[in-house]
Amino acid sequence: MTQHWLDEPGRRTAVLGEYEVVVLGGGPAGVMAAAAAARTGRSTILVERYGYTGGAGSAGGLSTFCGLHANVHGEHRQVVHGLADELLARIDALGGLNAPHLSFADRILAQAYDISAYKIALDDLLVESGVTVLFHALAVGVVMADEHRVDALLVESKSGRGAIRGALFVDGSGDGDLAAWAGAPYEKTDPAHGMLYPSLMFRINGVDAEAARDTQQRLPELMEDAERAGRYRFPRKRPIVRPQRDPLEWRANITQLSNSDGSAIDGTDVWQLSRGELQGRRQVRDVFPFYRREVPGFGAAYVVDIAPEIGIRETRRIVGPYQLSEDDILDCADFPDAIGVNGWPVEAHVAGDVEIRWQRGENPRGYNQLPFRMIVPQVLTNTYVVGRCASMTHAGQSSARVTGPCFAMGQAAGTAADLALSGGLAAGDVDVGKLQARLAEDGVRFDGGETG
Repeated sequence: MTQHWLDEPGRRTAVLGEYEVVVLGGGPAGVMAAAAAARTGRSTILVERYGYTGGAGSAGGLSTFCGLHANVHGEHRQVVHGLADELLARIDALGGLNAPHLSFADRILAQAYDISAYKIALDDLLVESGVTVLFHALAVGVVMADEHRVDALLVESKSGRGAIRGALFVDGSGDGDLAAWAGAPYEKTDPAHGMLYPSLMFRINGVDAEAARDTQQRLPELMEDAERAGRYRFPRKRPIVRPQRDPLEWRANITQLSNSDGSAIDGTDVWQLSRGELQGRRQVRDVFPFYRREVPGFGAAYVVDIAPEIGIRETRRIVGPYQLSEDDILDCADFPDAIGVNGWPVEAHVAGDVEIRWQRGENPRGYNQLPFRMIVPQVLTNTYVVGRCASMTHAGQSSARVTGPCFAMGQAAGTAADLALSGGLAAGDVDVGKLQARLAEDGVRFDGGETG
């Protein structure tokens, strides 16, 4: 498409507020950053483009927390704690939490939950922590105080354009928007050569759970038979179809979204996002009849909900002093500046399939630590970057992008923000020992819950 330009007249932008901590993005990393910062007494605002928080876990229809648990020497344990424990308790009090279930050939636990309960629990967590929440505001740019410091985040909403000034910023946008606009270096894997493919989640109701469970592990085989016979074509080979809070309802993660040349949809390109939304719903339409006709337990089932947006797994990765790597994941690395842990394997959504790479060794520890340096961008001195856009290699991000480590990164950033502001320090210069002590006081574990 030919790019045309027009010149807009200069304008004055209203300042919507001034805060000590400004958090962009209400995904799992952003909500924990905002809650942690506000609980230190810092005036904190969370800016979210939708009317609720939760990120891929709500808008993306994910409905499962991955990465809260690890397979520690053969024993399944919850390894991410702190504010995550409080959130789980809040969801459970609303009747929205399942017992953890085994995933990926029964090698690791994941945690299913009810999306509506998740939204309400996050509302309560943020409000009771003292966070100011601004919904329905889309970030569109930044204003810089100088080449190293962000002065304000620019947003557009139904109320028009506005600026939110801050002393310290946390980028939990998923795409690294704020940090990239401010000049922080980043990497982005070429969509044609490895960028993780997005998916569109949907929910199925009216399932005969007992009959469906009997064939759950045979789904790839049934799909292969149907495809070989020419009855269906599937966008990817490895489906994830599981029961939810009520066993009548199942979650389906079976789509894979691509451009006409086969490359992954790029979540920073609005035209590709538009294509992905249309393609995802077409795939739901085309694939679901297979379940009704050929999978026991689904004969009377129907699609009750398609997620409000496609689930983006990878776009920009901000480059910090250290990039968490695949070797760090597979070798269960420790770091002197640890801020939490991650137990999820490398989960690479490649063309037509999902590749899982597990921690190395006969009896691996099953988790790696997350270094503070991965949430500190280069160039910027008053900004942290958390979530899937933190400083990771492509393969490292294929593991640590999931919810559990995002919770850990967010809580660390919100706590570090208070330390930086208290000491008048650059974001990367806080005393890591003090940060670790504060996190430990708030229930964070760095040892995977191991004892002895």
